[in-house]
Amino acid sequence: MNLSRLWTITRLDLTQRIRTVSWYVLLGVFALLLVGTTALAFLAFSGMEDSGPGVYSVVVFVTLLLVVLISPTLSGNSINGDRDAATLASLQVTQATTAEILLGKFLAAWLTGLTFALVAVPFLVVATLGGGVNPGAVVVSALVLIVEAGVVAALGTAFSGILSRPLFSVATTYLVVAALTLGTGIAFGLVGTSITSERTERYLAAEYDATGAPVCSDGSRSCPNDPELWTCEADQEAYTSRIPRFDYVWWMLAPNPFVILADATPVQFDRYGTPVDLFGYAKYVVRQAQVAPELDVTYSDCDPDAYNSDSPETVIAETVPSWFVGLGGQVLVAGLLLWWAGMRTRTPARKLPAGTRIA
Repeated sequence: MNLSRLWTITRLDLTQRIRTVSWYVLLGVFALLLVGTTALAFLAFSGMEDSGPGVYSVVVFVTLLLVVLISPTLSGNSINGDRDAATLASLQVTQATTAEILLGKFLAAWLTGLTFALVAVPFLVVATLGGGVNPGAVVVSALVLIVEAGVVAALGTAFSGILSRPLFSVATTYLVVAALTLGTGIAFGLVGTSITSERTERYLAAEYDATGAPVCSDGSRSCPNDPELWTCEADQEAYTSRIPRFDYVWWMLAPNPFVILADATPVQFDRYGTPVDLFGYAKYVVRQAQVAPELDVTYSDCDPDAYNSDSPETVIAETVPSWFVGLGGQVLVAGLLLWWAGMRTRTPARKLPAGTRIA
């Protein structure tokens, strides 16, 4: 592996991508979208004491969304597109190895995706002006954003080497990205609702005297504001229903890029244990899915705590993170696909698809 040749291939590929006017138009549209997103986020979180964490999380999520939407187009034809243009063969007859060509094009696609993240930096800085942004959240979210951009770039580059037609490789990359972003959520919802358990709920109502006041268990009449001293009926009203078991399939969300981003980023809470940004709310939803539902529940007017549920801070503290499993799986799959692409791109080639152009 020669670093000089690797950088030369990367630089040439980058030059081909950014020398057109359409590239700058795309960056401009990206920046305009972030302008609108940032303004709306400030309005949405204006009622909070510190709007910074909320605005920052919105901008990061939107940046990740736009990166995964744009990157497949920029990387999905990097190898087979050069083959169709008869420029790949000219590169293969040089001293550059197949690994250098493949990695060079992957790095070019990765750096191209990071350019969009770079455009988002001023908006992230503006978000910090709202106050309260956690430096740890900034560092972790930035690292996850960089890695996810690399994963999508690797998928596009790999499929461009595996498939012979640029249209098919771009479409396949989009399908895989859609499976990771939308497909995991759809599968989680469908499979989770198809697995059900029977749940029994019982309700104990308080007893009231002729005046409408609750009957006190100690015989006094001074407990209207103390439910623990009320007398509840002995007869229980029981209701039976079927409830979905998302705790069996929560792991399906692990490879989702947005779940990885939220689950890995440190969360800030207010004094009530409620998240102050979208990272926290998304993490709470995913972690709540891990909690098995109670199948035999009793609600009582004499026990107000029976109606209370754990705060998001408690749920997150008592459940396990899954971001490293999902991210590790993404990196592993992307690495295997790049290896396959290298096998398909190496020269001399023993067998090529029908109609493939060599030079």
